[in-house]
Amino acid sequence: MPAAEPAPSSPSTRGALVLVVEDESVLAATLELVLRHDGFRTEHASDGHRAVALWRAADPDLVLLDLGLPGLDGTEVLKVMRRDATVPVVVLTARAEEADELHGLGLGADDYLVKPVSARKLLAHVHAVLRRATPAPKASASEVLRVGPLHVDPYRVEARVAGTAVPLTPSEFRLLAHMARAPGRAHTRDELYEAALPEGDGLERAVDVHVAHLRRKLRRAGTDGMIETVRGVGYRLGESPP
Repeated sequence: MPAAEPAPSSPSTRGALVLVVEDESVLAATLELVLRHDGFRTEHASDGHRAVALWRAADPDLVLLDLGLPGLDGTEVLKVMRRDATVPVVVLTARAEEADELHGLGLGADDYLVKPVSARKLLAHVHAVLRRATPAPKASASEVLRVGPLHVDPYRVEARVAGTAVPLTPSEFRLLAHMARAPGRAHTRDELYEAALPEGDGLERAVDVHVAHLRRKLRRAGTDGMIETVRGVGYRLGESPP
């Protein structure tokens, strides 16, 4: 990782605990050094089984996850995390194609970084994902966005369909909340990316993949077809399923 002056931490992310899951000891130590210098706390796991155990014990605010791990690979680790919780996950990958493949599996990582990555870029992505995982200060306990059977609560970062909780990743929640604030309006992909996904170097089809995940989860919760495709533009959240 090339040396670079870290970006200043923000009050909303300072002191957050990051679990670094990386089997290359030198790279892991460098990642921890950069994160700690910027005000983060860190824990480290060098294999998949240790990563799962430490994630459950330490309850980190974010997981920085390498895919190529001994014992239990990063894909399996992410499956476990997504089955039990919605902790923000930033995946480290050796090649862009791996990130695209992981997107296709629908496992719901919040961001992807291709090695080698600079300190500044790493911190920018970590801060962005954590900000999106934190309720906006302006959200009040009484603010609940209601669109048909769907209730989106920005204060508690919860989405429910007819009272049933819908488990969403932070990025999926941001995407849904943004559309729920203006139901019926068409949102461009660029707008949705800026509003809901981490800054910089995103995969071109990131919004489409997150929308596909949202549709699947809403369908499982008992409502289907609320997110409509607007040809040549992007998406809109309908008032009710068609």
